Amino acid sequence: MPTDTLLPDRLYSGAQVRELDTRLIAAGTPAFELMQRAALATWRALRRRWPQAGQLTVLAGHGNNAGDGYLVAALAQRAGWAVQVWYVTAPQRLQGAAAQAYAQAEAEQVPVGAWQAGAALRGVVVDAMLGTGLQGEVRAPYAEVIGTLNARGLPVVAVDIPSGLCADTGSLLGCAVRAQLTVTYIGLKLGLFTGEAAEHVGEIGFASLDAEPACVREQPYSARRLGPHSLVLPGARPATAHKGQFGRLLVIGGDHGTGGASLMSAEMALRGGAGMVSLATRAEHVAAALVRLPEVMAAAVHSANQLLALAAPASVLVVGPGLGQGAWGRSLLSVAAASDKPQVWDADALNLAASGLAKVPAGTVITPHPGEAARLLGLATADVQADRPAAARALAERFGCVAVLKGSGTLVAAPDGRLGVCAHGHPAMATAGLGDVLAGLIGALLGQGLAPYEAACLGVWLHARAGEREGVHGRGLAAADLIPTIRQLLEEISPCQK
Repeated sequence: MPTDTLLPDRLYSGAQVRELDTRLIAAGTPAFELMQRAALATWRALRRRWPQAGQLTVLAGHGNNAGDGYLVAALAQRAGWAVQVWYVTAPQRLQGAAAQAYAQAEAEQVPVGAWQAGAALRGVVVDAMLGTGLQGEVRAPYAEVIGTLNARGLPVVAVDIPSGLCADTGSLLGCAVRAQLTVTYIGLKLGLFTGEAAEHVGEIGFASLDAEPACVREQPYSARRLGPHSLVLPGARPATAHKGQFGRLLVIGGDHGTGGASLMSAEMALRGGAGMVSLATRAEHVAAALVRLPEVMAAAVHSANQLLALAAPASVLVVGPGLGQGAWGRSLLSVAAASDKPQVWDADALNLAASGLAKVPAGTVITPHPGEAARLLGLATADVQADRPAAARALAERFGCVAVLKGSGTLVAAPDGRLGVCAHGHPAMATAGLGDVLAGLIGALLGQGLAPYEAACLGVWLHARAGEREGVHGRGLAAADLIPTIRQLLEEISPCQK
């Protein structure tokens, strides 16, 4: 799902955008004028995307989305396109500005008819059916219309949000339109950037509708998009820099059969800029670590007592990659759980915490995927995915930590309520080991002085953008492929030397 760097940072819930719309009207902009601006922005965006289409079909529902659709149809007809509007809700039921929009389309003799099975869909289709105020699952006849539209494979532009996609969570309300372009207004909706959104919104276009800046500044928002413009970066290093200034990181993990996970995490920590990296792992993995990563101080540990000596000089702990849930992993995790050092917990460290066998230290960065998040919260995975923002916030609040809820539209939540959203990534990243790389990267950033929330946000963004760069080569992406690309990206946005 492409996201333009020119898009605003602030993300809103559906209710917050509706409140902003109300503020704009109260400040003196008539509702119908806002609707005309929205229609014009949509028309211009679809003409840029499909300049030679020449045909337009509008699917009109109820509320302001329908009004936008009728006005887009009128604009297309004036431009000489062949136009047809199919209404799913009778236009006589429209009120306010939406009723004015229908009256204008009717006055201009735009062809309008009732949707029925077999209705012709031609050219570019404008989804102007259901908006941000949808409550509950999509019902008939809208569900049938959406199913028909998705089956046709025509180019679709969604007005404000694809019908059936939840503006607050990005979850499907039963079913949703698959659009190639979504033009959204006044404020970006959080649900356009996480959950199922990547399958449904396509390219995102934004129109502020010339909203009064003071109104926008005063309106509360739900989250912020992650990007180079909004991230906290490690500063350039002085000419006198030495390794002791950039963190002494200890990776704890690598049980029998999963030694590679801890090795990748350690390698990423090294390439992510940590001053010194150590690895506490099974004795069987030490030789491999020395061959692959001679710069990493690999040590065999058999018990918590042995780990204590290794952990003492460390400034950051990364716990969990390949840790396992057996007696060995539980013993090592007990050392981390008793430490007050900055930490990143991933994988089996989280599964052990969910089982009540370890307590996550306050201030830790935890990096669960949806299944691990569900276990930590005592929910089903489907419940986590149904409201990812709420789940991320619940994790941060319950454990007093920074929670990275991985997945499509990764979320970073802080205990103080901050929420970051990363809409980057690539389907080729659906492979094992990427979480181990992310954990090592966040640990390296903590070691270089970033606060937990800022380290998590930067780590998530670098990881996702590297996945996009490597993903262009297609299937077969290996987790370690991201490591040199992440290093390059970090240098591009935050050069080591001035």
